[in-house]
Amino acid sequence: MPFPEQFVWGAAAASYQMEGGVEADGKGLSVWDVMCRQPHKVAGGHTGAVACDHYHRYAEDIQLMADIGLQAYRLSLSWPRILPEGIGPVNEKGLDYCDRIIDTLLEHNIEPWVTLFHWDYPEALFQKGGWLNRDSADWFAEYTQVVVDRLSDRVTHWMPHNEPQCFIGLGHQSGDHAPGLKLSFSEVLTAIHHSLLAHGKAVQVIRTQAKRPPQIGTALVGIVSIPATDHPDDIAAARASTLAVNGKHCWNNTWFADPLILGHYPEDGMARFQQIMPTIQSGDLETICQPLDFYGLNIYQGQTVRANSGESATSIAHPPGGPRTTMDWPVTPEALYWGPRFIYERYQLPIVITENGMANCDWVHRDGQVHDPQRIDFLTRYLQAYGRAIDDGIEARGYFLWSVMDNFEWAFGYDKRFGIIYVDYESQQRTLKDSAHWYKQVIGSNGQTLA
Repeated sequence: MPFPEQFVWGAAAASYQMEGGVEADGKGLSVWDVMCRQPHKVAGGHTGAVACDHYHRYAEDIQLMADIGLQAYRLSLSWPRILPEGIGPVNEKGLDYCDRIIDTLLEHNIEPWVTLFHWDYPEALFQKGGWLNRDSADWFAEYTQVVVDRLSDRVTHWMPHNEPQCFIGLGHQSGDHAPGLKLSFSEVLTAIHHSLLAHGKAVQVIRTQAKRPPQIGTALVGIVSIPATDHPDDIAAARASTLAVNGKHCWNNTWFADPLILGHYPEDGMARFQQIMPTIQSGDLETICQPLDFYGLNIYQGQTVRANSGESATSIAHPPGGPRTTMDWPVTPEALYWGPRFIYERYQLPIVITENGMANCDWVHRDGQVHDPQRIDFLTRYLQAYGRAIDDGIEARGYFLWSVMDNFEWAFGYDKRFGIIYVDYESQQRTLKDSAHWYKQVIGSNGQTLA
């Protein structure tokens, strides 16, 4: 299945999961630094203090990315490394580090795709109310301005936020992630609204201030319903389920994407939340709804559904003993067909898969190699499904494998390995897994080896 000629093959990672150096060169505290210090919040008492030591080993790591043949690397920047207090004085050493990363990537012909915020919120701003404070949108715009001033002569691809469903839902509703809050749902909706405002203001800054013409998109969780059969009723039920707001939680697509792209909150959600809607000031939705160039989707799994006699969908249990990753997530390759299809149909924006991959049970074998056939099989199946979506008319621009290397998996610490590069966290030795060599062939053939 030929992928488009200009299709971008990349891999992704995040600053806090990779860098370490949590107190190096004037970096400020993030909410994850604080979370890691609290007992029983992170598996094994692990912290991001060292992680993959990417802060010091970035040159070695980028060389490995080049060896794999990556055309692009989706990285995030650490807000408190650049602005230790979140606003105000700039940490020049933090910006210098960003410069070095970007320059080294470009020297290796790897295009940087920059995510401005991947969950490491400045602790100093959290103490001022964080996303519950309406000023958070302006704080984020100030940070964006600093980054754009420094990097936009070389960076053209931008995503303001990674997965607001997670940093709000897991960080502010369930309390599983930093900052560990369990807010009322009315407060959750307020935090979401302010994060959307921040996204809109960031896009405005990038559009007006970037030194090179920017490409700006999202990196949203893709909540995917998969039809049980190809019967039109099942497809319609899966589409409706994928695009529904069906509870007082963050696990949907449209409450986050509709304001960004269509300029309004979805009607079903507004009806459901009418008694607890956040304060929406005049002009807010116009600020939030800025022109975007692509819809970035992070998809790992989906839920199979079938049509009821009415318009609702019934979820079908995953088969007992069926394939699962070490995150205990079901392996559902069709999610990478139906997710892009349903989202593209609604929003008419080119699709980029900004994250997809699996946690696997990896170790260094006796021959010194890391054999991960499950990951190769997983990725092959998912990429074949994505290719079918493209064949069926979905405009798609790229794919970013999660993750370029094993790293700090948030509340799971170092117990889960998503990378195609193995990291021994004690020695910091890197080993390309079989999947890395496989991915090099996929990239080199523009997906032809997936057939």
